[in-house]
Amino acid sequence: MPSGNRSLRPGNQRRLPSPGRRPGPAFAYAAACVVVAMSASVQLAAAEHRIAPGTPLQPAIEAAEPGDTIRLAPGRHAGPVLVDRTLSLVGEAGAVIAGPGRGSVVTVSAPGVRVHGLEITGSGTDLPAMDSAILVKETAPRADIRDNHLVDNLFGVYLHGAGDSNVQDNVIRGRRDLRMAEAGNGVSIWNAPGARVIGNIISHGRDGIYVRVSRENHFQDNEFSNLRFAIHYMYTHDSRIVGNTSRDNHVGWAIMFSEGLEVRDNVSINDRDHGLMLNATNGSEVIGNTVRDGGEKCAFVYNANGNRIEENWFEGCPIGIHFTAGSEGNTMTGNAFVANRMQVKYVGTRHLDWTVDGRGNYWSDNPAYDLDGDGIADRPYRPNDVMDEILWTLPQAKVLATSPAVQMVRWAQARFPALSTGGVVDTAPLMQPPRMAGDSAP
Repeated sequence: MPSGNRSLRPGNQRRLPSPGRRPGPAFAYAAACVVVAMSASVQLAAAEHRIAPGTPLQPAIEAAEPGDTIRLAPGRHAGPVLVDRTLSLVGEAGAVIAGPGRGSVVTVSAPGVRVHGLEITGSGTDLPAMDSAILVKETAPRADIRDNHLVDNLFGVYLHGAGDSNVQDNVIRGRRDLRMAEAGNGVSIWNAPGARVIGNIISHGRDGIYVRVSRENHFQDNEFSNLRFAIHYMYTHDSRIVGNTSRDNHVGWAIMFSEGLEVRDNVSINDRDHGLMLNATNGSEVIGNTVRDGGEKCAFVYNANGNRIEENWFEGCPIGIHFTAGSEGNTMTGNAFVANRMQVKYVGTRHLDWTVDGRGNYWSDNPAYDLDGDGIADRPYRPNDVMDEILWTLPQAKVLATSPAVQMVRWAQARFPALSTGGVVDTAPLMQPPRMAGDSAP
């Protein structure tokens, strides 16, 4: 009889409850002890392995058990590496994983992997191959990518189907030796429901965060600079963009073909083209955002329907907000349009009243008065007139903008509203802005 088979020895056999008989308290207690013992053995099995520079990293990962921690000592460690089991890859201060300039530096293919405290550099430049500092595959949900410096890679973090993952408190600086169209994104997300990108500082490359075909994502308190788009949404629904800052990018928030979003309390400063762009974005809330000193338009709304655009601050742009392409059913109230060269550009012939429940918006160029002191101007405000539409249609006519003929047309329309061809009117303009300038700006 094999000596290791203790269960077959006389005296070691345990009497199990017969069918139909309920286990007694002693049996339940024994079962609980077995569970506790198994749990304790799993905890004891987890180990930490400290890897010195020059020691091959991939064999250490392959020798680790699930739950182990691979701790990298300060210095340079050679990549690439594949993390194919649930473990923690943690760097001490000064630990660097350097790739060979091709492929991804760290590839994660197991669920629940943690990558913390590392500097990672040296990815390849193959866009279709998604060469990244950290590539998290579809088989690796719940990844936690935190407190890393990702420098001079094509993509910083790529969540390729890795749902419920977290990218937090990283510094991501993209390649500056590539044209913007050839560069990757700081964080790319494809079909990763529940992904969170929080508290990162992202600069250079193409887009700060690019998300496509996903839902229930949460992007909060990130800072973006020197990019094409700070955040670029495509076909992504039921998600939140809250408290982010975009500075010196081409566009702050480029929201396209998405619905059910919350875009709240974000700040755009000195972005080259637009601070906020809604393109085919429907049923969303755009509330409490600040856009200042945009190069072309504070906000561009194109074929976007059924949105709440409220309590935003648009200041110092050539155009405060540009509405076009049949955008319908949007509510506009409580916004502040301050010192824009043209407050509104509306391309269309419909009459739009930007007032909700007797409350409109604030217009810094509205020479209004309020005799009854209710905070609402006593006369409606119309930001555009017939001549504005002529100038949009025939830009060369701008040379006549100060001519007596143009002034006569504007004088006539002011006294005979029936001459209006449609457009935006605020029937209850606010006498004071809804909040002080700079409340949400840094």
